[in-house]
Amino acid sequence: MKEIQAPVYANIEINISRAKSSAVSAAHGITPAEFAAIEERVLAAHKILQQERKEGKYGFYDLYKDKETLADVKKAAAHFSSFGYENLVVLGIGGSALGITALQTALNPPYFNTLSKKRRKGAPRLFVMDNIDPDTFRAMLRLCPPKKTLFNVISKSGETAETMSQLMIVVALLEKAVGAKAMKKHLVITTSPTGKGAPKSLLHPVAKNYKLTSFSIPLNVGGRFSVFSPVGMFPAAMMGMDVDAMMAGCAAMDTLCSRASLMENPAYLRAAIQYLMDVNKGKTMSVMMPYADALRDIADWYRQLWAESLGKQKDLDGNDVFTGQTPIKALGATDQHSQVQLYREGPNDKIFNILEVRRFNTSLRIPDTLSSIKELDYLRNKSMNKLMAAELRGTMDALKASHRPVVRIILPRLNAYTVAQVLYLLEVETAMAGRLYHVNTFNQPGVEEGKKIARRLMGGEA
Repeated sequence: MKEIQAPVYANIEINISRAKSSAVSAAHGITPAEFAAIEERVLAAHKILQQERKEGKYGFYDLYKDKETLADVKKAAAHFSSFGYENLVVLGIGGSALGITALQTALNPPYFNTLSKKRRKGAPRLFVMDNIDPDTFRAMLRLCPPKKTLFNVISKSGETAETMSQLMIVVALLEKAVGAKAMKKHLVITTSPTGKGAPKSLLHPVAKNYKLTSFSIPLNVGGRFSVFSPVGMFPAAMMGMDVDAMMAGCAAMDTLCSRASLMENPAYLRAAIQYLMDVNKGKTMSVMMPYADALRDIADWYRQLWAESLGKQKDLDGNDVFTGQTPIKALGATDQHSQVQLYREGPNDKIFNILEVRRFNTSLRIPDTLSSIKELDYLRNKSMNKLMAAELRGTMDALKASHRPVVRIILPRLNAYTVAQVLYLLEVETAMAGRLYHVNTFNQPGVEEGKKIARRLMGGEA
């Protein structure tokens, strides 16, 4: 079988060799016959997805093409950056929070908020408030005086109880600290569009009353697919990330993911493997295990994308199917010391997605010290980079020995271009997987029911 190989200077690489039957046995790996059998379904699903894309049903595909919105985002970011804010606080939950968190962790230096403003290159500290824990929110408010803070509230409907409760507290503080007229310097809205035919958002009157800068989330883009909309791109631009490189990465991956081919389309290949592992091999869980701290929050973002899109009671015909893989987050090498024992010797019910960086931005040498301890000789004058690579190889080989399937996603370097490629790849993969499972990838009825119950308990109308 032909592997997906792309130039390391441009594109990420997908390696499926450890998910094949030849590597982990026919009981746990995909056989050539299984690939051949599913190819027709993938090609049929491709035609449907491409047609519905043309009809405008799935806006996430083409967000990178919206140059006008990106220009508005960059202009607004430059405007608000000129005020020299110390803090940027994002008020949002789920898809309104996980994308920018993943980008911040991946593309800005570790411990970013502890660095001086000079070392942050003038960018503010970032706080993403994705929960309503009162202790955490109070602590953020103490760290972020309103006069020195820009707040970006993100909710498509403006009805997200968690986010709107946060906003109500922030508005009260801002009115007291800077006054209603100056609110426009400290609050940015990201919500649904205005205009004829667009649903009303509770944030529309807020934006109008305070004359706030407002960005629109396209109606055909759901929260978990919104990272390349203003949901992710405005805070990313505020944080000094290269949003143009991200769009270029999306474009490059779209070219690959538009191929009408199972083996030459990385998103379709991954979707088919995940699906076959679940329905044919009993791999009901999908582990995302980055081997780089910078990539750890991509695993969090992926968990929502995979779980919310594919975990469905009903299929497209209305039948009860109770389908979907359970996504799990892990981190190498940390979780070699907490989870790998289970992964190797526990139930063989998982597929492992290894997310790795071929070349880190830093090379760190292990010095020739503690010379009296001969047992450490194997580490002397080596690099931490080499040790991480050895830990990764050790885990993969150990999993293989236990007949546990692995798919690798390899970034040549860690930058805006390659990170965007990974996120775009996983979005398209999810869309294809939804077609293979024959479910609605883009709704979340189970989530909505919980929201209604919570609203009722607070005294509101369901």
